[in-house]
Amino acid sequence: MQGPSRRERGQSAEQRACRYLQARGLRLRERNARSRRGEIDLVMEDGATLVFVEVRFRRAAAHGSPLESVGPVKQQRLIRAAHAYLQRHRLDRPCRFDVVAITGDDLQWVANAFDSGA
Repeated sequence: MQGPSRRERGQSAEQRACRYLQARGLRLRERNARSRRGEIDLVMEDGATLVFVEVRFRRAAAHGSPLESVGPVKQQRLIRAAHAYLQRHRLDRPCRFDVVAITGDDLQWVANAFDSGA
């Protein structure tokens, strides 16, 4: 019998991250916000701040932590996708980029994980 697919594991990780953040006061605005410039896993609000959340999942840390997988190239892709989101929704408000890293049963939330450089 085959286990969950990569996509199903990803969706499960995003759901877990969303519940975790909501329990800490963030409000979900949108899941899987897609544009030509990329996809943002979760768009949430923390008070007046718009939070773009990247969720990374690894079954085990044998190939490095999920946090390490959000390098400069991935960060730039997320920043471009966030700019597209802000333009499409005509938003002008404070923003930040968070990463939720899940390894097995361990969940780590890094608020303001990187800067847009703007």
